[in-house]
Amino acid sequence: MYSIYREQHLPISIEEAWDFFSNPSNLSRITPNNLGFEVLGDTPESMYSGLFIHYKVSPLFGIPLRWTTEITHVEPYKYFVDEQRVGPYSIWHHEHFFEKTKDGVFMKDHVHYKMPLGLIGRIVHPLIVKPRLNEIFNYRFDVAEKIFSSNLK
Repeated sequence: MYSIYREQHLPISIEEAWDFFSNPSNLSRITPNNLGFEVLGDTPESMYSGLFIHYKVSPLFGIPLRWTTEITHVEPYKYFVDEQRVGPYSIWHHEHFFEKTKDGVFMKDHVHYKMPLGLIGRIVHPLIVKPRLNEIFNYRFDVAEKIFSSNLK
């Protein structure tokens, strides 16, 4: 198993953070364009436990893949969890946490994932997958900073 951990403070209300990050359609706004990321089908404005979200993504060499996640846990304004049901990983478990602060919101992302294909997956992980995931999460951080930088409070 591998993990990714990111934290970020934004100068916005917890309600504004929750409304943005729990809306599945906003995921494409914080995903690099070169991933060919597309949410398939209609999605609600806010997540709920049991919601399945279907995507098309081209993470490597422009090869399109289908990815389906299920929102397994939601506590509004506190956290939600998405887990891969169909996709490129053997396991993908992504926790999103939100905490109100005196001057905004503190957010944490924690992902646990497992590569498929045994030894091949373990070889490919440090060469391609880990750098790519770091690029994606760094991009999300930067885009969120830009979107909400005018909200200095």
